[in-house]
Amino acid sequence: MRLRSPRLRATLVCTVFIVCGYLSAPAAEWLRWKWQAVLGWACGPYGASSWLCQGVSENAAAYHTMLVFLQIVLAALAFVALGWAVQPVRDLAIAVADVGPQNFAFRLHGEGRGEMGALARAVNTMISRVAVGYEAQQRFAADASHELRTPLAVQRTLIEVTLARDPSPEKLRVVTEQLLETNERNVRLIEALLVLAESDRGLVSRAVLRLDAIVGEVLAEYESLAAEAGVTVTAHLEPRPVVGEAVLLQRLVTNLVQNAIKYNRPGGSIEVTVGRRPALVVANTGQDVPVEAVAGLFEPFRRLNGVRVDHTGGAGLGLSIARSIARAHDGRISASSTGKDGLRIEVELPDAGRIKEP
Repeated sequence: MRLRSPRLRATLVCTVFIVCGYLSAPAAEWLRWKWQAVLGWACGPYGASSWLCQGVSENAAAYHTMLVFLQIVLAALAFVALGWAVQPVRDLAIAVADVGPQNFAFRLHGEGRGEMGALARAVNTMISRVAVGYEAQQRFAADASHELRTPLAVQRTLIEVTLARDPSPEKLRVVTEQLLETNERNVRLIEALLVLAESDRGLVSRAVLRLDAIVGEVLAEYESLAAEAGVTVTAHLEPRPVVGEAVLLQRLVTNLVQNAIKYNRPGGSIEVTVGRRPALVVANTGQDVPVEAVAGLFEPFRRLNGVRVDHTGGAGLGLSIARSIARAHDGRISASSTGKDGLRIEVELPDAGRIKEP
């Protein structure tokens, strides 16, 4: 569709009615004269006492009557003309109302520097963002369905094979352990999905918290796990107040520390820093991360090795949850890699005194 400028239309309408306003006085005088000329014959000796004839005989009264009449007519015409002026906006509303998942390819033709061109470009950008979000949601639903379906299929296969072979008590014990392991993976995945949904919803409550204290608690909790993995953890924690939810911030730090340990190497290291800017840095040695693959690590169910089923106990949502939690706290998270030996995650959070009120 082609858009025309309502501002130019409104300018034209205003100009016309300003001119009409200046001409209303002589036009009212002319109408008074014509009114008296046309109705003068009815105001002879027999009709001179009527209110109409008395009004006609008084020039001032007739003039004011015609002036009010003209103003009413001009107001009615102005209402219609302004409706014509904003018609491009109505056309835009009708066109945008039909946009949906079935036609996200629709775009407005808004060339030019006018306000309708700017509005058309803004609407096109909005449609593009909605389309990207919708496609991401569809992809997420498909990936989540696959992640849930795979362990369920494994459970069913184990049960069918076991029942078909009349297993011994020892085999039943092995199958039971495998089913339990698969069930635990499902539980972890569902819990991760719930946390992701909760963080996407935003913060329910806000409180002033010490990020350094939260990080210290998480590191103390995973100290033994890091030691078992042969990973050395170094912490530099400065006092850093933030405003947010303690549970979500703890989950953010936990996910980053878990990943730093899980994808590290024996004899590797983890360096955790809490400061002003960025608020949190988690750098670890470990797997080589190609620079071009860093951005994809924050997408749900996207693993560096590309496998669908993760045997390390993860659900593939750790960094996705961390990103969602950072956004819920008006912050952002980023990752960087030199292409070898590990990853560096930075989390930026607003200062406690600069947080936006909900």
